[in-house]
Amino acid sequence: MKREVKVGNRYVGDGHPVYIIAEIGINHNGNIEVAKQLIDASAAAGCDAVKFQKRTPELCVPDDQKDKMRHTPWGYISYMEYREKVEFGKDEFSEIVDYCQVKGIDWQASAWDEPSVDFLEQFDPLAHKVASASLTDSTLLLKMRQQGRPIILSTGMSQMEQIKAAVELVGTDDLILAHCTSAYPCPPAELNLKMIQTLRDMYSCPIGYSGHEVGLPTTVAAVTLGACLIERHVTLDRAMWGSDQAASIEPGGLRKLVKYIRVVEEALGDGVKTVYESEQLGLHKLRRTDTLPIRGRYQKD
Repeated sequence: MKREVKVGNRYVGDGHPVYIIAEIGINHNGNIEVAKQLIDASAAAGCDAVKFQKRTPELCVPDDQKDKMRHTPWGYISYMEYREKVEFGKDEFSEIVDYCQVKGIDWQASAWDEPSVDFLEQFDPLAHKVASASLTDSTLLLKMRQQGRPIILSTGMSQMEQIKAAVELVGTDDLILAHCTSAYPCPPAELNLKMIQTLRDMYSCPIGYSGHEVGLPTTVAAVTLGACLIERHVTLDRAMWGSDQAASIEPGGLRKLVKYIRVVEEALGDGVKTVYESEQLGLHKLRRTDTLPIRGRYQKD
């Protein structure tokens, strides 16, 4: 069985170009114009998709946090008020969907509760994304699976038994697992990139990588380990206000990341040894003789 999942008009999996998602999340800080600038930057960099988040604040904010006060760009307000200010509604998502179509880039969103799944369904999403924090939410997972769309499941802040239980619940059909460590930013020693291969050995579905580290090399390394989907947060400026900004990539870095991934995936080849045309001149100039037996081993007379 081929390790691939169709997302829209694209196949994600072995033998296909790496599917690169620019995670906008809530880095727009509730501003649709900032969201559009981030879509522009992602499309210009050559990303395949952008991703947002969708919550119903009254369901997702714990009761003991709703009245906690915090300093924000909108003043000293409660955490509940803050969550409401960064949440996009129907008008904003309609603009996002239309704008992405104009820019020729896919869009996705991670729903954090069941009403948010229904909300996103009205826009005919190509897939549903499960945030790492939601991996153990069986009601939400089943709600997404009932929509009949591909599921991208991030595995951060989860034990191996929890990952196994989530995969058993939704099945591996139309599933993409994304290895992840949910620290913002994540230190290199905790990225544990070899988990990509561990998950590949365990499951027949495509395996991706959702990274929150600073810098680009480790994300590119994930591709060499078999990640066929890459997700990184994007921001206009890492100094902007917001909890995810410091673990995000600015537009210039995003362009470099996409370029590096495309060069590396081309360089990986197919694993079959080939004498390339570019080697022929050197072969004829430098190889003194060609008497080594192709089969068998040397034997004395």
